[in-house]
Amino acid sequence: MILFPAIDLKAGACVRLVRGEMASATVFNDDPAAQARAFAEAGFDWLHVVDLDGAFAGRSVNNDAVAAIRRAVDLKIQLGGGIRDRAAIDYWLGLGIDRVVLGTAALRDPALVRRAAADYPGRIVVGIDARAGRVAVEGWAETSTIEPVALARRFAEAGVAAIVYTDIARDGALAGVDAVATGAFARAASIPVIASGGVASLADLAALKQHAADGIAGVITGRALYDGRIDPHTALRLLAETPVC
Repeated sequence: MILFPAIDLKAGACVRLVRGEMASATVFNDDPAAQARAFAEAGFDWLHVVDLDGAFAGRSVNNDAVAAIRRAVDLKIQLGGGIRDRAAIDYWLGLGIDRVVLGTAALRDPALVRRAAADYPGRIVVGIDARAGRVAVEGWAETSTIEPVALARRFAEAGVAAIVYTDIARDGALAGVDAVATGAFARAASIPVIASGGVASLADLAALKQHAADGIAGVITGRALYDGRIDPHTALRLLAETPVC
């Protein structure tokens, strides 16, 4: 199971939000490239980067910070936030970003996602952010009427690499994960799922790992890494271990 450390970008700084509220932003590092290097030194293989301003604006905003991160490390990078048309997809993948996450676009323009997944095998991820059983879009500012599993199933045969499934009510709140519900979502989606939202401890990581067979292929964590609740080396070892049958 892959552990993705999160770098969320707001006004060029590395921040964490609580439940997606921009007013709740806590700045953890004003140099995102330095933060990326720290994660590389800790032994991570991937980064999960989100342009928070871009998610609200509907277009990439923190371009310079993302480019600086790309130059700073050799890690694989998964990028989301404001990527809503083919030009943006082509730009970021051409720049060397390994995978792009399409959230609002997945709901508004599913044909775009399918075409991109066909043209860029293994490099397109669908972002599904859930609030009270419905999919939220536009930087979580709007809640749709569609259920997360229904949206996921639209891409079952599209060849997307994964789904980033975020539990908004838990995101950034250190409230713990709902591993059972996330496992159920992964089984229903039939696409590898990267769990996001609420990770507060090694116990949360262990709980998600118990559902790897359901299709949970990775987990994103942010605040718990930044404030020291989770030790990177211990967490990476935990998720790399082969379960004892």
